[in-house]
Amino acid sequence: MGQRRRARECALQMLFQIDLTGVRPEEVFGTFWAGQDAGDDTRRFAERLVEGVIAHRQRLDSALAGSAANWRVERMATVDRNVLRMAIYELLLERDTPAAVVLDEAIEVAKKFGSEESGAFINGILDDVRRRVERGELLAPG
Repeated sequence: MGQRRRARECALQMLFQIDLTGVRPEEVFGTFWAGQDAGDDTRRFAERLVEGVIAHRQRLDSALAGSAANWRVERMATVDRNVLRMAIYELLLERDTPAAVVLDEAIEVAKKFGSEESGAFINGILDDVRRRVERGELLAPG
C-alpha cells in the first residue's frame, strides 16, 4: 500500500472519531498516532487532510449535498460521509493530485472501511462533483 493511501486511511479513521465524538483534531492526533506505525510524510498528509476537512466542512458538505440527490449529508453513513468530505477537499484544495486518482483512492478506502454498497455510492457522487469542478461550478473555498 502506498504512503498516500495509508495517510488517507488514517485520516478517515481520525475524521470518523471526530465526527462521532466532536473532539478537536489536535486531541485525536496524539492518541491516534501512538498506536500507528507511520512515517512523517504519512502523518503530515493525513493531518493536513483532517485539518482541511474540519476547516472547510461546511463548504464541503454544501458541495456534497449538491451532488447527492435524495441524500441528506447527516443521514449518510459516517464512513461514506467522511470519505466524501476528504475526497472533495482534495478535489478542491489539493490540486496536485489528479481527479482520477482522488476518485480511485476514495472508492478503495470506502470499500475497505464502508459497507458493500459504499464503493458504488462514493463513485456516483464523486463523479458528479468532479464534473462540477471541471465545469467551474465548484471552486476552492476562499
